[in-house]
Amino acid sequence: MLENLSGRLQQVIKTLRGQARLTEDNISDAMREVRMALLEADVALPVVKDFIAQVKERAQGREVLQSLSPGQAVIQVVHEELTRLMGEQNSELNLAAVPPAIVLMAGLQGSGKTTTSAKLARLLKGQKKKVLLASADVYRPAAIEQLKTLAASLEVDCFDSNATQKPLDIAAATLDYARRHYYDVVIFDTAGRLGIDEAMMAEISKLHTLLKPIETLFVVDAMQGQDAVNTARAFGETLPLTGVVLTKLDGDARGGAALSVRHITGKPIKFIGVSEKVDGLEPFHPERMASRVLGMGDVLSLIEQAQKNVDLDEAKRFADKVKSGKSFDLDDFKAQMQQMRNMGGMAALMDKMPAQVAGMAGQMGGEQGDKAMRRLEGIINSMTPSERRKPEIIKATRKRRIAAGAGVQVQEVNRLLNQFEEAQKMMKMISKGGMAKMMRAMQGRFPGMR
Repeated sequence: MLENLSGRLQQVIKTLRGQARLTEDNISDAMREVRMALLEADVALPVVKDFIAQVKERAQGREVLQSLSPGQAVIQVVHEELTRLMGEQNSELNLAAVPPAIVLMAGLQGSGKTTTSAKLARLLKGQKKKVLLASADVYRPAAIEQLKTLAASLEVDCFDSNATQKPLDIAAATLDYARRHYYDVVIFDTAGRLGIDEAMMAEISKLHTLLKPIETLFVVDAMQGQDAVNTARAFGETLPLTGVVLTKLDGDARGGAALSVRHITGKPIKFIGVSEKVDGLEPFHPERMASRVLGMGDVLSLIEQAQKNVDLDEAKRFADKVKSGKSFDLDDFKAQMQQMRNMGGMAALMDKMPAQVAGMAGQMGGEQGDKAMRRLEGIINSMTPSERRKPEIIKATRKRRIAAGAGVQVQEVNRLLNQFEEAQKMMKMISKGGMAKMMRAMQGRFPGMR
């Protein structure tokens, strides 16, 4: 997400770095490029005008400190204004109500409400809340069954409604059931339509009146662009929204919705959907998103992701093995790939890294993506335990057998072994304390991949 916008903004900053000082002319030139970049990213025109005016005013009025170059000064202003544009951090749900606290999910069909409801349930379950999922989407085929299936996979309760019932009847029955069974939170999924219509708005307004939710979250597809802004405005006029959830930020969205929806609704973006998996929901941090847009990366989110998803015992075992100088084998190589996949895969990691690091990693890793990683794991799985421990015994006959078992060409097996050798050399450097040597080696060639 936001790759084009990020690339354009970084280019503007590079141009300013060549300037000796900030002037009205070079600021105007830079802002013209920023304006075009934002419009191309499908940011709403009123939002673009406000943003450019604020940045220009602050940049012209700023004394550039001796420690800051013109480029750095503008980065600082743009970062602060992007953060302001996307709102203050407010990702905590307000659940301070007499149980059950009701969370009402609203949005168009296809925005990801049902999946987001399940993701939110998973998040709250992790906070030791007793959660009940419920759906009043009696119009979309199998919508209620989809929520029940997701709930079962998460081991979360789901109210037993069906498509023959009326939405208001489902809401009343859900409330009664939740009170009698002492649930902390009810997440109520509502019906969406392909577009805004009066019947849809009237129905959700009545549901809101009956349920009296403490949180009313508007779920919006980040790939909608300008349509997302119009939809947000319509829902904001009908319901007292308390927050926004942006979904599909892992897709090819130009990112305009992320920068526009807070400005239009006046409500905080609370969560972002970063994958279709049930763990693909993250709290929204405006300052971190601003850093990612400017190519500065999001190292804090990367660390949090690692803390949640990395097997610490396995990581310690591996670190101790490398430190002791023991041989790094193909089982270790495979384990490191699995740890990376647990953190969301290569694409998710690159998205949170600073642009320069991500660019270098891209050059180092020419066989990009999780698909390539899964292929490598498939090749390793086709080997015997002894071959994984001692890859040097893998000669022509064994290579042909391994290739046939993995469904690949022999060249793929050779490529894997070459990648492994490079990784093995780096592990030896680390065990001998040669971090500087390792970094130089990484700039040349990293496992497999040009």
